[in-house]
Amino acid sequence: MGNPQMTKEAELYPPVKAYLEAQGFAVKGEVGAADVVARRGDDLLIVEMKTGFSLALFHQGVERLAITDAVYLAVPAGGKSKALKRNVQLARRAGLGVMTVRLRDGFVEVLADPGPYAARQSKKKRTRLLRAYDRMQGDPNAGGATRHGLITGYRQDAIRCARFLAVHGPSKGSVVKEWAEVPQATEIMRADHYGWFEKVSRGVYGLSKQGEKGLADYGDVET
Repeated sequence: MGNPQMTKEAELYPPVKAYLEAQGFAVKGEVGAADVVARRGDDLLIVEMKTGFSLALFHQGVERLAITDAVYLAVPAGGKSKALKRNVQLARRAGLGVMTVRLRDGFVEVLADPGPYAARQSKKKRTRLLRAYDRMQGDPNAGGATRHGLITGYRQDAIRCARFLAVHGPSKGSVVKEWAEVPQATEIMRADHYGWFEKVSRGVYGLSKQGEKGLADYGDVET
């Protein structure tokens, strides 16, 4: 029996060849190390084909950039759109083009053309990251996740609130905010995502039994 993967990759070739010939290229398969080589005058184009995105496919595409700037990765159409979008973004960052082939009818769609690519920075993502950085005290995740998992700035703030309550007893959120130096103290204790806090009266919170356990579990966390 033949190799199903080889058969599928071979099925990509006729539609890719027809598509490129329609663009005026003369096309040949399996030339040297390249899957598809197309030539139109002085223009040289290479396509590397696989049954799906893989690190090997990206490696092959990048290697072909030493021959020509016009390099495409070709895969069958379909798959999860989120994963496809990320793979196309990765290809663009590497200067590679991407085309998909719909096997049932040979329809070829170019999702990205090769060429220099500069990622657009997101001011919102940058601000969010810097806010998380500034909120985190010390470097609690040095070397990777701790025995507790990843420690976030939010978790550190909750620990600081809990430690204050453990020493001073039930307190107003405004007091915890000032003395524990946690600007969102009231919101954290009200939301109580970890089950550590309990409302004693209006605006006053205390440490729950779960909170006492949490402090014991996270007693070694830097805040």
